[in-house]
Amino acid sequence: MLYFGMKTYKDFRPRLKGNVLKAYKNIVSNESRVLVIGDLHEPFCLDGYLKHCKDVYAKYNCNKVIFIGDIIDNHYSSYHETSADGLGGGDELDLAIERISRWYKAFPKAIVTIGNHDRIIMRKAQTGGIPKKWVRAYDEVLNTPNWTFLERYVLDNVQYIHGEAGTARTKCKGDMMSTVQGHLHTQVYTEWVVGAKFKVFGMQVGCGINHESYAMAYAKAGKKPAIGCGVVIGGHTAINELMKL
Repeated sequence: MLYFGMKTYKDFRPRLKGNVLKAYKNIVSNESRVLVIGDLHEPFCLDGYLKHCKDVYAKYNCNKVIFIGDIIDNHYSSYHETSADGLGGGDELDLAIERISRWYKAFPKAIVTIGNHDRIIMRKAQTGGIPKKWVRAYDEVLNTPNWTFLERYVLDNVQYIHGEAGTARTKCKGDMMSTVQGHLHTQVYTEWVVGAKFKVFGMQVGCGINHESYAMAYAKAGKKPAIGCGVVIGGHTAINELMKL
């Protein structure tokens, strides 16, 4: 129901009643409404995934964005077998930065939980005995100065991690804390664990990868990825949004 010229809660209130009024209050409340974006693995992300995430952001009137990790693939330096016909390191990085710039334009302020693919270059630097001070920060390399890169982020008693340690359902039980994670490309769900005096959830948000890209050849024999993102409202409501393919 739209009323042109009405922009504030006071404008709408005389016209809204019952559950409609309650729904409007929820939409404009000050609580956090977090869009959780799955693994991108740029430059090997589906082109339509950005639009899907922007649409979900608008649908739930989100006010915070968290990328759940692996925003970059680093295939050329992967611990998996790399493609002999793929892009060289410089070209792949340039293309990844170019494609990540679209995400930065859409979501100029965000939290990024660091994933195992994001970490590849740092790990190889450590293997080569190169001190951390010689390696540039993620935001500097990727031209995303307003993105904050963290191993773990907590908001409204919900922890956001990339998820190398297992599934969201096992992590939320082990930590007794609501947990949102990615990493597992084929899984998307929200599962609640309820006790006498507590309730927590585990959410797998899915991903945005292009399964047909050469960088995903290591997973060709497995299940296809679950393309989706998540929304967490106030730490109490968790919603999976799958992309139409």
